Amino acid sequence: MVFICAKVKSMETVALAFIVLSAIMHALWNLLVKQSRDKTVFIWWMFLNSWILMTLVVLVRAEALPLTTELVWISAAAAVCFVLYHWLGGYAYRVGDLSVTYPLAQTSMLYVPVWGVLLLGEQLNVAGIIGIALIVVGAYGIQMRRLSWQDALYPLTCLQDRSVRAALLAGFIYSIGAVLDKSGVSAYPAFDFTYVLVFFMLLFMTLNLLRPSYRGRVVAEARHHPYLVLISGPVIMASFLSFRLGLSLAPVSYAVPVRQVSLLIGVAIGLLFLGETCGRIRLGFAALILLGVFFVWHG
Repeated sequence: MVFICAKVKSMETVALAFIVLSAIMHALWNLLVKQSRDKTVFIWWMFLNSWILMTLVVLVRAEALPLTTELVWISAAAAVCFVLYHWLGGYAYRVGDLSVTYPLAQTSMLYVPVWGVLLLGEQLNVAGIIGIALIVVGAYGIQMRRLSWQDALYPLTCLQDRSVRAALLAGFIYSIGAVLDKSGVSAYPAFDFTYVLVFFMLLFMTLNLLRPSYRGRVVAEARHHPYLVLISGPVIMASFLSFRLGLSLAPVSYAVPVRQVSLLIGVAIGLLFLGETCGRIRLGFAALILLGVFFVWHG
């Protein structure tokens, strides 16, 4: 019994390590996107490079890709969710006030544990629930300008705003994608599912870039930031693959909130490398996220 408990705890630690690694890579690829000129086109380059790298692995390994109908439809459906999440989130951040729209886009963490329990049969204990709650509060408040009930509730008073509705919809759609993610890595190896998922995301992004307004911009971005484009592929591949490796070992109810540690890493990157100011509010809410991760791991 002691051996079994130790083995379970070891698997939980490995899952946490994969998810934290994913969070670090997620923060890094967001940093690369910030430094790009044409962000939509740059993200397309990131996915193209990561898919090429993964294709090389598929070609040289001994096992064949289990390209079943189930794998295709789960991956395609998840890809639709994540592309819509990026599109809606990008629209909300671009058009609306970031301090209002960003917290609402994080509402996926409220839905995911519900879907995990109701649809996937996951079980949450008290420590895990406390950890999720702390992470949700930290992610929601990290963009707040003042500590007040008025500021905390203000995003919920702007529901008539299109950017606010887009942010809320983005959070809901992401939660559906997360459930599909968990279903995919539970039925298939994490690498295989991630490979097909990235293919469909790249496909949908390519269809978007075929519009006349993007003519000439794809090559221009590669010429303007060739080194960023080159390193972006391995970074986003590491982010996507490490998260799904962790997700294959942990409940999605815990994995998605824990990945919000990327916000903490983003604060550190902004403070250390970008010269951004890190006020007490951001630092305090980032500490809440870290405390929440501690509770989830012990849960």
